[in-house]
Amino acid sequence: MRTFRFAFGAIVLVTSVATLAAQQPSAIPALTREATVRSALEIARNIESQTIEDQIRFCEVAAPPFKESARAELLRRQFIQLGLQNVRVDRAGNVLGDRPGESTHPHLVLAAHLDTVFPEDTDVKVTRRGQRLEGPGIGDNCRGLAVLVAVVRAMNQAGVRTGGPVTFVANVGEEGLGDLRGMKALFGETLKDQIERFVSIDNADPHVTIVGVGSHRYRITFKGPGGHSFAEFGLPNPANALGRAIAKIAEFQVTGEPHTTFNVGRIGGGTSVNAIPAEAWMEVDLRSSDPAALAALDIRLRQALDRAVVEENTRWGRPGVITVTKDLDGDRPAGSIAEDAPIVATADFGYLRLRRPGYSDAELDAWAGRIRAQAPGWRDVYVFFKHEEAGAAALMAQRLAARFSAASLAHPTTEATTRWP
Repeated sequence: MRTFRFAFGAIVLVTSVATLAAQQPSAIPALTREATVRSALEIARNIESQTIEDQIRFCEVAAPPFKESARAELLRRQFIQLGLQNVRVDRAGNVLGDRPGESTHPHLVLAAHLDTVFPEDTDVKVTRRGQRLEGPGIGDNCRGLAVLVAVVRAMNQAGVRTGGPVTFVANVGEEGLGDLRGMKALFGETLKDQIERFVSIDNADPHVTIVGVGSHRYRITFKGPGGHSFAEFGLPNPANALGRAIAKIAEFQVTGEPHTTFNVGRIGGGTSVNAIPAEAWMEVDLRSSDPAALAALDIRLRQALDRAVVEENTRWGRPGVITVTKDLDGDRPAGSIAEDAPIVATADFGYLRLRRPGYSDAELDAWAGRIRAQAPGWRDVYVFFKHEEAGAAALMAQRLAARFSAASLAHPTTEATTRWP
């Protein structure tokens, strides 16, 4: 129900108000007093059992990566049954259905992904254990799909009218090597230049994420002629070049904010202990919440790989023998929305993860100001300080808590977390 409230609140807030000033946390109470909005929320409570049945029904149709078509057909028929207009399946396999608004703007897309992480031969039967549902993907993302449908159903029954049109989308390619292919097609082709607001429902957790972590995933392969380890000794070795590259990557220095990371996750190559390998490979994952930081890290990776090739060839006096290919297997863009964006006001509470090893008084003052700005909408705020070593996190939590009055402070819950209403 809380997931429904977020999704429905986002639709009402960003499509039903006429001015930017109205799209603020203070607008939430006024919107919830509107008769149709109250009615839709009440209907959502009343149809929760049906929503759960939808959740089970969707989940018991397999949707492994790149093979979402059976579940997509189920959602296509559901969209038609609910009366959505122009129901269609795009080139990528996304299912779309439109609900017109009173005007053509703003155009909102509400989406939930069809695919799961589980392979094709997984038993997708859902079982009930009391009030608990167990099954592959029952939360991620069968709940999202069920809420997507419930939002349409409640809006229809309550007669909710939005300022702009809403396109409901059950998209493909969110998990694993899907590489967001559904969203890339949606934004780049199907609805190119038409989307003005976008909300994605993912999993059963009732939260609003405003920072999207971007990633580049590479398959790096060093190649050479290979040969016998004794007879052809002196040939440049792809495994050596791989080792040189990994050593360089391990020395990368990255920032705590924006949070930026790198990882060599898998390595392989060669056929025998007494053979110079013809190739050696690794898989590398780069991540950042900032597009510029991710792009800069990508450049450093490519430079390190090229230097490793030159060094290995130079070591044996054989220029041009070792080569390297850099196959980009995954490219997920980084992005964020403003902390005071309208959708943030639909959340019941805030959860902040502060990752840096230290924060100045001015920085903590700024975080306290951001929290206060959300006070009209957030019931609770949870702030987690990542660095537990030497009591640093607990001390930072206490310093932040001290910036709120004793009357408003509830109680610290752990050495690294502060909570207050």
